[in-house]
Amino acid sequence: MALRAEKKAATRTAIADAALGLFLARGFDRVTVAEVADAARVSVNTAFNYFPTKEDLFFDRQDEVVQRLAGAVRGRAPGESPVAAARRLFLEELDRGEPTLGLSPDVGAFWKVIEESPALQARARLLAQRAEEALAAALDGGRWQAAMLVGVDRALHALIRDRMRAGADPAAVRAEVRAEAEAAFAALSRALDADPAEAPETGRPPT
Repeated sequence: MALRAEKKAATRTAIADAALGLFLARGFDRVTVAEVADAARVSVNTAFNYFPTKEDLFFDRQDEVVQRLAGAVRGRAPGESPVAAARRLFLEELDRGEPTLGLSPDVGAFWKVIEESPALQARARLLAQRAEEALAAALDGGRWQAAMLVGVDRALHALIRDRMRAGADPAAVRAEVRAEAEAAFAALSRALDADPAEAPETGRPPT
């Protein structure tokens, strides 16, 4: 069973890698699933078994991305707030150079493919919506809290993307983003982790 799982994982990775290479070289809309399958040396049916849609081939880690913040909140330590869990997750990813953060000179080519494809732009918006919904569920329906956490996380990712596309040094970007993250999560903690009894009477957004 372990060998079979390893083989399936290897096949999935081979298909995704072949797809990304073609998309980066020619653009998403100018590549067919048949061409991806041929490059990965699998049948078209096999490609669709692993990736039901062409967009899935590009966003091959979408399930992980959607559940990322929700998973951090659900798995937080006793006494750890959702803000602290999200902060810890982001800083851990930053320190280890998590690929989805885009701390790579190649990130510009990746985003160029998205910007040139309405289908990928629509999928990116859908994934952002799903991530917020998953986080709200992890927060027991706290939609406005989820929106604030996702907003900060998205802004930090955008900062990385913009700096890398401008040709900045990855180490410098990492240091800058860490400082921004610390400031942003500290502000969120003051807003979301405060004792309601001590908070000013400014009204509470609806959940």
